Amino acid sequence: MDVMRIIGVAFVTTITSIILRVTKPELSFAVTVTGIIIILLYAVDAMQSVFSVLGTIGEKTGVDNALIKLLLKIVGVGYLTEFGAGIIADFGATGVADKVSVCGKIAIILMALPIFESLLSLVDSFLLLI
Repeated sequence: MDVMRIIGVAFVTTITSIILRVTKPELSFAVTVTGIIIILLYAVDAMQSVFSVLGTIGEKTGVDNALIKLLLKIVGVGYLTEFGAGIIADFGATGVADKVSVCGKIAIILMALPIFESLLSLVDSFLLLI
């Protein structure tokens, strides 16, 4: 992932959006969304290598692939929630953005329950060995 490209796209998007916000607010929104999509495409490209490495780690360590997928989903929900809340806040609806953040955190807790259960059963099995 080329961080300089992402920063460049972010600067161009921000400056263009600020300039257009005064004269044509509807174009400002379109420019912002387009810049965000370009940045996300760079991130998705970089995430493919992360998935590959995590798959390899899962195979070598014997960790269940379902657990790795669940962890990736949790991270994805966190990023998407933060990203969505940030966009909503940028457009002036901070109250809505706060509610999106809270709902994302609740979703993460619900998704993490199977991990906690696995951890507790692992600790329980260790205690039975003692």
